[in-house]
Amino acid sequence: MRRSILLFLIFLLSLKVEAQEKRYFDSPFGAGGGFSPAWLIPNFNELNSKLIGFGVPELSNSGFFASGGAGFVYLSFIPNLRIGGIGFGGSTSSTAFKDGFEREIIFSSSFGGLTLEYSIPLSRSFAISIGAIIGGGDTKIELFRNKSTFQWDNIWNELSDTSQYASSFSRQINKTHFVFAPTLNVDIPVYRFVSFRIGAGYAFTFSEDWQIDNKKEIFNTPSTLKGDALFIQTGIFFGFFAY
Repeated sequence: MRRSILLFLIFLLSLKVEAQEKRYFDSPFGAGGGFSPAWLIPNFNELNSKLIGFGVPELSNSGFFASGGAGFVYLSFIPNLRIGGIGFGGSTSSTAFKDGFEREIIFSSSFGGLTLEYSIPLSRSFAISIGAIIGGGDTKIELFRNKSTFQWDNIWNELSDTSQYASSFSRQINKTHFVFAPTLNVDIPVYRFVSFRIGAGYAFTFSEDWQIDNKKEIFNTPSTLKGDALFIQTGIFFGFFAY
């Protein structure tokens, strides 16, 4: 009889501990913000096909660094759900000297917006966060062909020069767009006050046509020339984190 009672009490105690742990892990809470750099990997195939004629090496398809920041807070009335914001941007370039002119292309990309994530703590050591970024962004292509030195009067003289290769020139091509980016991240809290993050996502962009210089529309741009990009996201956040 005593043995049965003892076993029953042990069983109840184990259920209580399990319930407490379940509540602890299923309802993480906290808030934080910090540095969130990323590595952007756009599709440069269409752009690189034009750079041969321009006279500069292709842009690297391995991507480029983007710096930024992010922050979030858990919504206590919806377990595991957190809301926040993020933004980052960066650029890459290619240069060459040809026909007496310095030539350069600079490709820049930035985006940010609201973040919604469902965080699933798998242990006290880390959690997996599934979510999305909903916001906007900007993609810019800058082209330069110029002399190595400039004189004030020559700048104005070039404006009246109609020869195709006699003067320097520059072009700025850009588009703004709506961004939807599904994300998958791993969060690793340290001493509840610091958390590290690594993950990935893909930015789908939806926008109007490309524009050039003073917002003049560009017609017949290739459909493959987009602002879409795969990105690898990292980060270090400071705040309070309880997994």
